[in-house]
Amino acid sequence: MTTLEADLNDFNEGVRMNALQKLMKADLPPIVPRDDVNMHIHTFFSFNAEGWSPSRAAWEAHRRGLWAAGIIDFDVCDGMGEFFTAGEGLGLRTCVGVETRVFYTEYANKEIDSPGEPGVHYVGGTGFALDFPDGSPQAAGLAYYRRAAQDRNRALIARINPQVPEIALNYEQDVLPRSPGRCPTERHIIAAYLDQSIAVLAGDQLISFWANLLKVSRAEGETLLANRPVMEEKVRAKLAKRGGLGYEQPTAASFPLMEEFFAWVSSCGAIPMESWLDGTSAGESDAAALLEQSVAKGARALNIIPDRNWNISDSTVKAVKVANLRRIVGLAETMGLPINIGTEMNRAGLPYVDDLNGPVLREFKGSFCRGAMILVGHTICARFARFSYNGNEAAAEFKNTALKNDFFAAVGSLPPVTRELAEHLRELGPERAYSVIKDAVVARQWPMTGRSAKT
Repeated sequence: MTTLEADLNDFNEGVRMNALQKLMKADLPPIVPRDDVNMHIHTFFSFNAEGWSPSRAAWEAHRRGLWAAGIIDFDVCDGMGEFFTAGEGLGLRTCVGVETRVFYTEYANKEIDSPGEPGVHYVGGTGFALDFPDGSPQAAGLAYYRRAAQDRNRALIARINPQVPEIALNYEQDVLPRSPGRCPTERHIIAAYLDQSIAVLAGDQLISFWANLLKVSRAEGETLLANRPVMEEKVRAKLAKRGGLGYEQPTAASFPLMEEFFAWVSSCGAIPMESWLDGTSAGESDAAALLEQSVAKGARALNIIPDRNWNISDSTVKAVKVANLRRIVGLAETMGLPINIGTEMNRAGLPYVDDLNGPVLREFKGSFCRGAMILVGHTICARFARFSYNGNEAAAEFKNTALKNDFFAAVGSLPPVTRELAEHLRELGPERAYSVIKDAVVARQWPMTGRSAKT
């Protein structure tokens, strides 16, 4: 089993699919279902701290009994088909998103969620469901985000290399191969610099090099080198973050405008998604104003990483952030915005899943689980019926957001879509598939088609 799970992370998709098939047939202990969700997992198509592929992300969610899971990668949607396929085989509810950084013009003079970078904002789109035809505006948009991210990477390395000539990198040779989709992130670059230093510097030289660069004692440098996750964060701060050797203050031209990204997400039949850090920045201090402005620009959902808002040792800071979390969840509920939560998994030490039955998050469990239901329901409707939460058809069918949310939550609450059911819905075509979906909502179960798995 350990070997097969490792094969799920192989860069060769055929190896991954073969391993998944064998794991599904293995005689394993029964799964204990839980009602927790993780709808924000980065895969190795951007950066996952454990090197997980979309198949591995689906497998881990399945084995841990999660109610639903979602992947979100930076500037790419490469894992979408694989994650859906794995979810169907495993009986897992799924959702797929894209995350990026944008420039928020109305907050050009305020920090939002990127420290020291006024106007720069992390946002996303969720509920991607369909491949983009070559030559389509959607495919062109995705290619632009991929290309822009890689241009920023190359520029970052060009600024860092002259500062550390001993470990200078070649982007094409040393960094690109680290991502199976050849779209590495800043974290890949940092890992590459560390690996390069280990390859070209001897033991004492290696310790001295990093101790001098990080301005720490040799003893501390040696300790850091023995703790790779901590070392990577230190090196990232020194080389790439604000004040670092390769840092360049972004401007309004560094990233796409938020409204442009949201328009692209909508054109893909997906859901533009605002994000929330913890409410302590100038930009997030007036949560209502932020959300209202973002909704005006097209946001129709809200992403939250709950762990940042409560898992804090300082009780005073924790109280402030929990209060801020309570405020933003209440606002999202009032505005009818589905909430997407998760743990990211893009840094060592992050929890695998939020404990929604714990002493803090159980207060918000209903909102978080309902958000997952809505987003899963949208994904099913978009995949098989081309009926999007944010589309004109839904706007015409439902009189208000509350009714729309009720419908998509009901779809998402149905049993997971299996391979047999997915094949049946695809064969029916969008219009007939939508009728089947609506009938299933009334019956609260999928119909038996002769091929679909038992519900």
